[in-house]
Amino acid sequence: MLFPRSCLAHHPGPGPGIVGGCLLLVLAPIAASAQEPAVTLDTLSVAGSGVAPAGLNLRTVDRGASRLGLTPLETPASVDVIAGETARRRGQNTVAEAVTENATGITTVAAPGNGNGAFTARGFAGPNSIQQLYDGTRLYVGAGTVTFPFDTWNVERIEVLRGPASVLYGDGAIGGVVNVVTKKPVFTPINEARAALGSDGLARLALDSGGPIGEALAYRFNISGNRSGGWMQPDGDFRNLAVSGALTLQAAPDLAFTLSHDLGYQEPARYWGTPLVNGRILDSIRFNNYNVRDAKIFWTDNWTQLRTEWSPSADITVRNTAYRLQSRRQWLDVEQYAFNRGTGRIDRSDYLEIYHQQEQVGNRLDATVRGTLFGFRNEFLAGFDVNHIAFRHTNNFQSEGGGLTTSVDPFAYDPGLFPANGRASPAYATSTNQASVFAENRLILSDQLSLLTGVRFDAPTLNRRNLVSGATFQRDFQALSYRFGAVYAPTPDLSLYAQYATATDPVGSLITLSQSLANFRLSTGQQVEVGAKGIAFGGLAEWTLAGYRIVKDNLVSTVPGQPTVSTQVGRQSSQGVEAAVSLHLFDAWRVDANVALLHAQYDDFNQAVAGAVVSYAGRQPIDVPERVANLWVNWAFAPAWEARIGVQYVGETFSDFGNMARRPDYALLNAGLDYQVGPASRLSVRAYNLADTVYAISGNAVNGVGTNWLLGRPRSFEVAYSVSF
Repeated sequence: MLFPRSCLAHHPGPGPGIVGGCLLLVLAPIAASAQEPAVTLDTLSVAGSGVAPAGLNLRTVDRGASRLGLTPLETPASVDVIAGETARRRGQNTVAEAVTENATGITTVAAPGNGNGAFTARGFAGPNSIQQLYDGTRLYVGAGTVTFPFDTWNVERIEVLRGPASVLYGDGAIGGVVNVVTKKPVFTPINEARAALGSDGLARLALDSGGPIGEALAYRFNISGNRSGGWMQPDGDFRNLAVSGALTLQAAPDLAFTLSHDLGYQEPARYWGTPLVNGRILDSIRFNNYNVRDAKIFWTDNWTQLRTEWSPSADITVRNTAYRLQSRRQWLDVEQYAFNRGTGRIDRSDYLEIYHQQEQVGNRLDATVRGTLFGFRNEFLAGFDVNHIAFRHTNNFQSEGGGLTTSVDPFAYDPGLFPANGRASPAYATSTNQASVFAENRLILSDQLSLLTGVRFDAPTLNRRNLVSGATFQRDFQALSYRFGAVYAPTPDLSLYAQYATATDPVGSLITLSQSLANFRLSTGQQVEVGAKGIAFGGLAEWTLAGYRIVKDNLVSTVPGQPTVSTQVGRQSSQGVEAAVSLHLFDAWRVDANVALLHAQYDDFNQAVAGAVVSYAGRQPIDVPERVANLWVNWAFAPAWEARIGVQYVGETFSDFGNMARRPDYALLNAGLDYQVGPASRLSVRAYNLADTVYAISGNAVNGVGTNWLLGRPRSFEVAYSVSF
């Protein structure tokens, strides 16, 4: 559901001058005629990544589900490892596309208000329940918004942990974690480039270069620029730029330093949805954008990290990451649209101007010791994470113009301008200090049986100041999360596992917590999961199967009989099964498929409606589908030729607590055709949403009636050329 952001709190404006110039410079050689995803070469894999370009990667070491660096076969949890190469071959240019079209049971509720980066998993939705990391580092969610990372060009792999992960990364991870791992400096020269053109004036240009600078120093540099005229008019155009640079110094055989900086600049489409007319989308207005003419959205992110890895012996590894993260965001637009049956016009409301200014400075250190415990092999890790986060919110929530309501003709309309008396002014600032300690242990009782345990304690302190009245408040939280798991491997290619894990979620975005929520505790959750994973036919088949139940307590709920009083008595739960399989039994064919079936509901949840308390017990949570599936089929039908087809299915969802505002299920059909022009070059043709399905990514409702849907892209095409040199 796209909640009005005046209820969420949202950004200072980025300085687009230099970045915008770089974007134009990057894209200048490309003719303005294109649209979405491209691919890289089958022959171009990330040097030293250890990630297979296809399959479930059950033997690939990942640190997203455990800092001990276990493979999915060794981990008592549900883990997807998506190779960046896989995403690029399938034409998935955004992290959201790569995660939702490849991982099991993950969907998106992306919208400009949440940074186009919100996910759902296992019955829970949004950036406060599905955490996002970049190389294991977390940018705290400010006012429900995460804007980085977004591009897949510099991605080595994406690790998706489904289920509670607070024991690893703190609050806000009851549904899971998405960890984007970037390409790293290499001592083997590598150079790749990609250019693409597509529908709606889309153009893409990207470069990846890496290699040695002397014997002890290596570099990696990635740049990717994208722009399009967009499929809706007016103001449907978008452009973005992602730049990543890293240097690794191998100071000694057992000591390495890596300094990296990542910049993300985005001007997304200024599109907030299409109004529903009598509960459906009319073909005649499907491509209309009802935002104001001078709408603006800018997001700029800068991430600087210094990583140190020291292995004084074969049994000890120490890792440290120091980081400084900055985010600047601006919105200026009208965000709510509803068809008025009485007038036959589109009513527009929520004229919002919002700025975010966020800076996070922190350090994370962990040490791993491998040895014996009670005569058994053992791996133990302990560490700490400290952060200081400063956040400043500027908005127009109290302005006269911000409360304006206008109406326009659905078919022939003047978008108009943002009201002069609706401009933003400083609203509040917060300062958050967060400290945590964590530990993990893996006890290997035999070649077949191992036990994995973990614990984490978080202690954030929030100070908030109202920049209008000068009022302040302080709030301290404490959270303890833990997990116990066991893995039994009767053969080297089969693992059976069970796990119990706990998690915590903030009742809102922690670093922008409002006074009204200050006295509430963190929401808590527990999960029980059992599953199996296996490899068969010499690695030609991989499969996973999992079943789980999650219960989340302390939802903010209205007290029956007292509609103006809220308390934390609510409960939400989900239970389900998930399965995935990857088959490459014949040289010319590969099949990758996954499915997630679940039942999610509010068990105890009340809200005040028209002065009365209404119970939503038994209702399906907002934005959560109960059926999700993906299928990819590859066919190398001739030398140098390969065709692929993909199907993504998302079950029905709801935009309101009472399940009255239904959004239908949908299936998307994507296809691709690759031709290996030469040993180092590839020509690719991509088609998206071949059936031209009209579908909603997210939506709004008022009093149980759907008002608008934020639609996904229509049928579109793209041609890309990739080359290594």
